[in-house]
Amino acid sequence: FPRAHEQRSRTQRPQAPPRQRPQAADRLTVVSATLASRTRAKGRRLSRSSEFQRVYRQGRSKANRYLVLYSFARGDAAEDASRFGVSVGRKVGNAVARNRVKRTIREALDQLEPKLTDGLDYVVLARPDIVELLERDGMHGVRDSLEELISDGQ
Repeated sequence: FPRAHEQRSRTQRPQAPPRQRPQAADRLTVVSATLASRTRAKGRRLSRSSEFQRVYRQGRSKANRYLVLYSFARGDAAEDASRFGVSVGRKVGNAVARNRVKRTIREALDQLEPKLTDGLDYVVLARPDIVELLERDGMHGVRDSLEELISDGQ
């Protein structure tokens, strides 16, 4: 006779309970310094095409073999923090190489933030030789090249 509390889909043999998986800590998160600076810097980025075009057309430029730095003084909010944009063309390499260059330039800009003049918009344009610099000197070479342009531009 079937019992009222019995489920037909379950097997008659008892099985071991599933293994317990490690559980995450309750609402605790660790934010690394690079992640914190990345999220802080995201609000200071140029994102619209019109912003890039304004800096290209009305701004000043300094260049070296690896990078071109465009700067444009915003008249509306001179006391605001500087904003920046990064442009890497297809001549630099495939998407993986371009994204690596962009990440490296953004990290260098974060490190050089105290040297950036407030109230300016900056656009950094990477030239194809940047890949060679990145492979040879890494982040330090890119930062030094960018620092040279920033100090010349002020």
